[in-house]
Amino acid sequence: MFVFDNNKPVAIGCDHAGFDRKEEVLGLLESKGVPYKDYGTHNRDSVDYPDFAHPVSEAVKRGEASFGILLCGSANGVAITANKHAGIRAAICWNEEITALARKHNDANIICIPARFVASGTSASMVDVFMETAFEGGRHENRVKKIG
Repeated sequence: MFVFDNNKPVAIGCDHAGFDRKEEVLGLLESKGVPYKDYGTHNRDSVDYPDFAHPVSEAVKRGEASFGILLCGSANGVAITANKHAGIRAAICWNEEITALARKHNDANIICIPARFVASGTSASMVDVFMETAFEGGRHENRVKKIG
């Protein structure tokens, strides 16, 4: 069950370290018929992660994307950059359990994947969990509202 607006594309971006894992995630999205907008990078040449994290975050913030996916070596750089944008709740996720909690408890709207620390295939399964896990609300809703 896709819990986001399936009429809006997913915004995805990465730096050079995240390129291979991004390609795996794109395969998942395509297999499920989920529309996406790929903000790059489109190869393994060295680039600066903010050049991709900012446009993905803006697309989510403006409501042009249903949610965002960012990948870099550690996920720290893209998460720090994304969380500079009001209304963005970017969560670093490294396994399916953390991914589910980021959605259930934090209403994360961008998943940040540490490509150098996640095995091949795991990125796609985490994105699948992210797409299909709803925010629980309840006691978590007041906490999320306090983020600002």
